Amino acid sequence: MPIFEIKDQQQLQVVEKTNFLLEKDLQNLIEKNLIPVFNCKFIASEFSTGAIHAGRIDTLALSEDNNPVIIEYKKVESSELITQSLFYLHWIQDHKGDFEVAAKKVLGQNIEIDWSDIRVICIAPNYKKYDLHAVQVIGANIELWRYQLFSNQSLYLEEVFHTATSNAHALTHSTDQPTKNPVMVAAGKKAAITRSIGQYSIDDHLANKPKEIIDLIEALQELMMQIDESIEEIPKKYYIAYKSTQNILTVEVRAKNLKIYLKLKPEDIPTNTSNYRDVSNIGHHGVGDVEFTICTIEELNAIQSYIELSYNKIGG
Repeated sequence: MPIFEIKDQQQLQVVEKTNFLLEKDLQNLIEKNLIPVFNCKFIASEFSTGAIHAGRIDTLALSEDNNPVIIEYKKVESSELITQSLFYLHWIQDHKGDFEVAAKKVLGQNIEIDWSDIRVICIAPNYKKYDLHAVQVIGANIELWRYQLFSNQSLYLEEVFHTATSNAHALTHSTDQPTKNPVMVAAGKKAAITRSIGQYSIDDHLANKPKEIIDLIEALQELMMQIDESIEEIPKKYYIAYKSTQNILTVEVRAKNLKIYLKLKPEDIPTNTSNYRDVSNIGHHGVGDVEFTICTIEELNAIQSYIELSYNKIGG
């Protein structure tokens, strides 16, 4: 489907597709905008893997969950992008010290790095169906993103495949639904999924919790599915993250309540809002400056508009 520009409030004009003159132009643009696009902190560009491996990682970064991030780019459709990215994934798994030195040099000595997950992002204008099948079989944690550049200088980014879908189950935890085919995922028919990361799972967070808290999590899962079925549920060590391109909210599961952190600014929340606290200057595990303490489903429903606002703020 073409993109249209509205002219004079009445006329639709097709916006022509174009492409970057150089692959490096795409790379520079993403690196300068890592925060709004992927909410990652930049570490290095063209990072050398040394004389023996003789390679250069296009972009190294650190995710908002403190996981290492590798980003590779191609301005044309190419299977080499995926094999190259997998090579760098295995390299960094064997050279954690090199990454940590580079990260601390740029981000400070106190930065913590979570090796339970390594995020690999491929960005290209398109992918072959064979590539979509190959990454499913390989099983590594890799994301395929498609970009389109338009003549009006608009850039469209879309995640067309995530390897995690091959090992994930629906947010409803139903065993009746068939596994999604990666080609269907590439077509945009993505299911909301729970992604197991390392040793962390949803069950870990719900262990020994009362039924009321489990019911609250299930209500939150249903709410997130209603907002966007492609939202992922990702268990981390201290919290559960709900994300699309980046975290929308994170939730700490406690014995008597949920601590929900939203990617909003304190000024987005009206004064005297119930169950709310500004945590922009208070240490906490969850990602976000706005905290809601939720004890009942009614309280969860009351903050739905703020959750949707957080989703809209990151661009869906």
